Amino acid sequence: MHLGMVVDLKLCIGCNSCVDACKAENGTSPGIFWNKVLEQEVGTFPNARRIFWPMRSMHCQDPPCKQECPTGATYQRPDGIVLIDSNKCIGCKACMVACPYDSRDIFENNKGYFSEGLTPFEAQAYAKHVKGTVQKCTFCAHRLEKNLQPFCVENCITGALIFGDLDDPNSEVSQALRAARGTIRLKEELRTKPSIYYLT
Repeated sequence: MHLGMVVDLKLCIGCNSCVDACKAENGTSPGIFWNKVLEQEVGTFPNARRIFWPMRSMHCQDPPCKQECPTGATYQRPDGIVLIDSNKCIGCKACMVACPYDSRDIFENNKGYFSEGLTPFEAQAYAKHVKGTVQKCTFCAHRLEKNLQPFCVENCITGALIFGDLDDPNSEVSQALRAARGTIRLKEELRTKPSIYYLT
């Protein structure tokens, strides 16, 4: 089993539903985004258009972050998902430097979004995070254990995000790859083998 994601760039409209869903599900503090959407303008007037690139951890098959982690806090599950053990993380940021996709953040404070203090939701959410440790997208591993999809996938309003087993030829994600006219994996020249494919 190799879990991964397909992002259909033709369907993504840059609505940021995936970003909001991720923050709500994982309770990340202000300034920390495990999901983000980058915008790219291509072409020239009158044929210019925008492409939206949903970005998150690439869950590389050969992750440089894992290689550079001095404590073994960054590890890879048999299904390919790359995670961080916050009990082992010392906040040295070596993995953040090693990641070519800028997909890691460090949880340094538990300040909320409002000056009055933390809301009950924020207080409960931030309690799950260990101050001074690195964080990243987990493909919602806690939801996968319940046979649920990652929350970003579940909340994508256009169906641009598809998640599943890349090794299963009958999975929706594998079928989408076979039907695609063109695919991109970011920074393939680095040989990190990202588990996220973009359909062009």
